[in-house]
Amino acid sequence: MPELRIKHFYHRPTGTLSYVVSDRESRKAAIIDPVLGFSVVSGRTDRGPAVELLDYLREQKLELDWILETHAHADHLSAAQFVKREAGGKVGIGEGIRKVQAHFQGVFNLKAPFRPDGSQFDRLFADGDTFMLGGMEGRVLNTPGHTSDSITYLIGDAAFVGDSLFVPDFGTARCDFPGGDAELLYDSIQKLFALPAGTRLFMCHDYPPESRGLRYEVTVEEQLQTNIHVGGGKSKAEFVRMRQERDATLNLPALILPSIQVNIRAGELPEAEDNGVSYLKIPLDLL
Repeated sequence: MPELRIKHFYHRPTGTLSYVVSDRESRKAAIIDPVLGFSVVSGRTDRGPAVELLDYLREQKLELDWILETHAHADHLSAAQFVKREAGGKVGIGEGIRKVQAHFQGVFNLKAPFRPDGSQFDRLFADGDTFMLGGMEGRVLNTPGHTSDSITYLIGDAAFVGDSLFVPDFGTARCDFPGGDAELLYDSIQKLFALPAGTRLFMCHDYPPESRGLRYEVTVEEQLQTNIHVGGGKSKAEFVRMRQERDATLNLPALILPSIQVNIRAGELPEAEDNGVSYLKIPLDLL
């Protein structure tokens, strides 16, 4: 019977968790939410976080089939295309990416050849879609609310939930990005809570206080009982009120402008100009 192996990697500057998920028998693997480091001061990218994933693939003699994004992240750049060039694999994301692309095409005034049709990705997943990882079948659960393209990947007894949930003492993701909706997020979380109690939920982020170490894996049962934002039987009305009040106090993520421009391109940097240099835009007085 296929056996799932999960290795986490933590990018401390952005609090991001990436995963290499593999089928022990076939040695087929997926990478979930790979990070490309970036300095907003110098404009330099750093492939180091992605190289760690690639080194692990080589050490374990794994063959990469999938590079899976839980959504178009606003707090870190995706390393999907770098990983694909180095190790192969198909890049997948939720079909809601088209809405995200259409919105930010206007924000950044993106021209052809950019198209807001999701064609930059190899696979656009809809709710209930399946994919194979060696001898294991993965399933996609549509979980919008944080963003319109947010999805969860279910593989065996593991669910990779993106930003829909954080660990219980940190709560849930914001819903004030374009396409975000607190009511939708509440409904999506209830889908996760309907999974078997022992299902392991793997986080995309953790920002541990000094009082505890890093956490990246939490069961459905623990989230259902103790999540400070949505656990303990909180109603939708309570959650929406809390989320709206809290979101109104939050600053934009420090890397939202560079991240979105890269991530709606499936992790590809903007096309180089005639001097061979790629540039990112900063819209003034818009956001």
